[in-house]
Amino acid sequence: MASLNVGTLGEFLREQRRSAQLSLRQLADAAGVSNPYLSQIERGLRKPSAEILQQLAKALRISAETLYVQAGILDERERDETETRSVILADPLINERQKQVLLQIYESFRKENAPDPAAGDTPSGAPTGAGTPAGTYAGTGKADPAAGDTPSGSADDDAEPSI
Repeated sequence: MASLNVGTLGEFLREQRRSAQLSLRQLADAAGVSNPYLSQIERGLRKPSAEILQQLAKALRISAETLYVQAGILDERERDETETRSVILADPLINERQKQVLLQIYESFRKENAPDPAAGDTPSGAPTGAGTPAGTYAGTGKADPAAGDTPSGSADDDAEPSI
């Protein structure tokens, strides 16, 4: 049981339970675990599974990820990513397709900004000062008509057909 930081987890659980003004028995009942088992977790004698931590988190009305970090199951950085994903997936005002698109965009930004080991610790997506030339669409090299720029030739040469 030395692999997990269960002592700290137990202390954290006890603090959360007291903050919620729940007795040990009330929390055990709400989480669906036995009173002695919860007591052993709080005293650092037992290592709860991720499933038990999830049940406890639900009963305490806190995120399961918070308990996973306390138990050493989840890294703090992973927690931030997981919580962001959870919030997107739980939003009732956006549909499933929109949720998937948001998650793909989020992941692409994370990859773009991830530290580049070859270049030190600078995120690969960080601005380098070069930027996009004025008057062009980012990433296309095409003139931005809104900026008053037109490519050589007529303004309609590069125009895409409207649908």
